[in-house]
Amino acid sequence: MAVIKKPLITEKTTQAGEKLRHYAFVVDKKAAKPEIVAEIQKMYNVEVEGISTMLYRGKRKSRFTKSGTIEGKKPNFKKAVVKLKEGQAIDFFASI
Repeated sequence: MAVIKKPLITEKTTQAGEKLRHYAFVVDKKAAKPEIVAEIQKMYNVEVEGISTMLYRGKRKSRFTKSGTIEGKKPNFKKAVVKLKEGQAIDFFASI
């Protein structure tokens, strides 16, 4: 089971990473904080100072087509915001 699904890269999280050393990840809904911390420390070779997790409900979406309205829902997800210790950083674009 993969605990970390993907890093969450947006303008807001990029600025938080540069200024506050906060990095966001989409994680498995059943993952606990110690599991997330251990996985991040192993993957990126950094030391984690703190972690916050949030559960998000999927948004309802609808679009209008020629044949009528199509309605659906985005999936629910869990987000983890990790704060790294002083002097440490994660570079998501190093391997590109």
